[in-house]
Amino acid sequence: MEIAVTQARKIFAELLNRVVYGGEEVVLTRHGKTVAGIVSADDLELLRQVRSARLDLTRADRPTADEGPRGIPEESPLSVAAQYRAPGTRPGFSR
Repeated sequence: MEIAVTQARKIFAELLNRVVYGGEEVVLTRHGKTVAGIVSADDLELLRQVRSARLDLTRADRPTADEGPRGIPEESPLSVAAQYRAPGTRPGFSR
């Protein structure tokens, strides 16, 4: 079920009962965009397990101390290909 936050406030107890006893999921919207959801405690626990597993996988992929931020060794031959220059400035030109 999808419902606007303003309407959900008015019938929150009913929505909660539909989730807890009816197994429904409630999607809350604001200005037509999804902002939150009401789910059962079981579904919340599953979400927490998925997040935890995803974080564990992310940690396993982190670079080691001798690697740069993308896992490329620091002594890599790759170098910076561009450099930021403020608008109106040119190399070798000063005002």
